[in-house]
Amino acid sequence: MLSALLLAAALQFVSPVHDDHVTLAGNFGEPRPHHFHGGIDVRTGMAVGKPLFAIADGYVSRITVGLFGFGNAVFIQHPDGHSSVYCHLKDFTPVQRARISRYRREHGQPDDIAEWHKPPQNTADIYLRPHEMPVSRGQLVAISGNTGSSVAPHLHLEIHDTRTWAMRDPLSYLGQYLVDKTPPQAHAFMAYPQEGEGVFNGSDRQQYFNFPSHDLQREFTAWGKVGFGIWANDYMEDTFHHYGIRHTRLTIDGEVIFESDVDSIPAQMNRQVNSWGDYQHWRHQNVWYMKSFVEPGCQLPLFKTNDTRGIYDFNREKFYQVVYTLTDAYGNQSLYTFTVTGKRQSVPKAPRKNLRWILRWNQTNHLQLPGFQLTLGRHQMAVDTEVQPVVSLQPGQLSHAYTIAQQSTPTFRDAEICIRLNRQVSDTSRLCIAAGEREYPVTCKDGWVTAKIRELGATYQVRYVTASKD
Repeated sequence: MLSALLLAAALQFVSPVHDDHVTLAGNFGEPRPHHFHGGIDVRTGMAVGKPLFAIADGYVSRITVGLFGFGNAVFIQHPDGHSSVYCHLKDFTPVQRARISRYRREHGQPDDIAEWHKPPQNTADIYLRPHEMPVSRGQLVAISGNTGSSVAPHLHLEIHDTRTWAMRDPLSYLGQYLVDKTPPQAHAFMAYPQEGEGVFNGSDRQQYFNFPSHDLQREFTAWGKVGFGIWANDYMEDTFHHYGIRHTRLTIDGEVIFESDVDSIPAQMNRQVNSWGDYQHWRHQNVWYMKSFVEPGCQLPLFKTNDTRGIYDFNREKFYQVVYTLTDAYGNQSLYTFTVTGKRQSVPKAPRKNLRWILRWNQTNHLQLPGFQLTLGRHQMAVDTEVQPVVSLQPGQLSHAYTIAQQSTPTFRDAEICIRLNRQVSDTSRLCIAAGEREYPVTCKDGWVTAKIRELGATYQVRYVTASKD
């Protein structure tokens, strides 16, 4: 599938670790809550201290400490229009450390590396010019570690389009350094009858069905409009890890209904993973079913669908042949098939909704409650969403408490909430808007406290910032 790309990459890119056989703990595009995995996790034998090398010519364009969950990180800009990022580092090269020491002196920070990981006061974000730290392909650029949001020693390596910062699949450039002859494997599929428009196996509720074999002999029935989703993983030799699926195709009677290729993900669309994946099912079962249809507000450029965004209309009494084709970056492929019988039957009507409390995906929403305002912009949700706001009166507290949705409902971008104070506060600099233990920074004006949030299902109130535990 990617043989031409791998051949071209072999002429330009080298492995970031000098091992004969590179293995991964994670691949590009794996669905995670609120984000895709933005790179590959290169295993380092559960040890820190491995030398890491520039995958191509370029220059060190940025060095960060304590930011983005990366721990210590080095960014290299390459002349072909890509940038590579090396994360969770234990240490830097001597010239990089000298540049960090200068930064720390200029910002009054301790120069002891043991003190570098105590945010926020000791974080560093250093931009460099092309002439300051040029590097050659294969040159030492860092030492591997386990810093930042890392649960075990490894190298998290990302490749980005330098101009747009879209995340690219590193295996398109470094795949020649891995061996993979193992095809992806599907575990189950999910049927999503469209509300008021379809049923599957006699029900208008979503249901999942296991894949005990590649060719299910069980017969399913459907009528009306139904979408599908799939729980599947990729695998590689010499490791028990599982990975995300690079390419998925769904056909019904030979017609391509849905196709995805996880190659280039715009960074600003990272949170739309909650739309492609079944976020609510993941919350309860810790399993990602990836939908084989595209919700109206989802703008990820990873998909090709039929005219109805991957939703299929079972409107004839006949047999329908459904085929899932899963392919990894090396062309290893698996097919999963089942038959659906079109069976004419009644479709339950969609339940009536309270139009007052529907947030529209394609328009700016303004929701007002006593002492509370929410502003949610266009294209910040995947579908129209009915919420059930609750106001919990707290006369003795700084503010009342507000819950917008009764279940976790993340947004694609930050929403804005404003909460009115119950009493005057002399020092507003100590205020925050809190949801549980999480505290959001605020601005204050005329007795109103404003913050940016990304979750509608939490309960928000104004309180004083928790004292530091340090």
